Amino acid sequence: MMVESPPLAMTMGDPAGIGPELALAAWRLRAAGDPPFFVLAAPAHLAEVARRIRSPTPIVETDFERAASVIDRGLPVVPLNNAVAAEPGRPNAANAAATIESIERAVLAVRAGTARAVVTNPIAKTTLYESGFRFPGHTEYLGELAGAWGGRHFPVMMIWSEALAVVPVTIHIALSEAPKALTRELIVETGRVVDRDLRARFHLPRPRLAIAGLNPHAGEGGAMGREEITIIAPAIGALRAEGIDVIGPLPADTMFHAGARARYDVALTMYHDQGLIPAKTLAFDEGVNVTLGLPFVRTSPDHGTAFDIAGRGVANPASLMAALRLADRLTQ
Repeated sequence: MMVESPPLAMTMGDPAGIGPELALAAWRLRAAGDPPFFVLAAPAHLAEVARRIRSPTPIVETDFERAASVIDRGLPVVPLNNAVAAEPGRPNAANAAATIESIERAVLAVRAGTARAVVTNPIAKTTLYESGFRFPGHTEYLGELAGAWGGRHFPVMMIWSEALAVVPVTIHIALSEAPKALTRELIVETGRVVDRDLRARFHLPRPRLAIAGLNPHAGEGGAMGREEITIIAPAIGALRAEGIDVIGPLPADTMFHAGARARYDVALTMYHDQGLIPAKTLAFDEGVNVTLGLPFVRTSPDHGTAFDIAGRGVANPASLMAALRLADRLTQ
């Protein structure tokens, strides 16, 4: 007898952003073979968003155990304990508790076996900071929640699409701080996680990693900076000594054209925009944020809350649909 897999757990995101209307659209756009999912949100708020944007998506209040069985009737919504009162485009720190609860309970659902992966809608970090949230972003908070599984976890952000996968070694810090934060140990640990998860989750037998330099022309032999010589090259040597297939340091301005991309499976860049600019240029609507290094699968759309268009019903759900389908693929 075949046992159906649990559904995917989708978080609400910032209720004043486009996350709620993307969740509504995701139900309408479900196709044959797409995975079942539920949303951790406030049913009344989602119903109000649906009314505002004239979405025909029915809202079905449910619980974890029945969510998959009701998805043909409407969008399954598991209610939050914290209240949600949000106006589209007007972020409010009063909703931070509900936003955080949605993430935490999605992770708990995976741990309990009532969901098989977490798919997160965009959050507004500034709004959460106002409420005392102490993590730089989703990635770091999920790493904290992973502690319930025991052991040590090193979360790594990967932006994935069929065209390009990139991993920024330093993430949500000021550009001026990135060179100070860059260490041999950080590059090595990141490379290990990427290699391990591309094998385990993406089933690549020998992942090919390409590591960018920090400076123009990868430092030009030290003429434009010595980080490539003192930090990046030694890290590459250490990864090679562990049997990991890695090349670099490469000049970042020549490693993202089609011919260069054919030489590797994932690019490790030294700071956020060095990798995310080419990733979003090549696949803005199809890109997916995947957190590696966790004991569970987490995917997310590769965009933000888009407060400027929230509540207008014009947000593109393509990245969220890609995130759902990738989460399904990684947990098959």
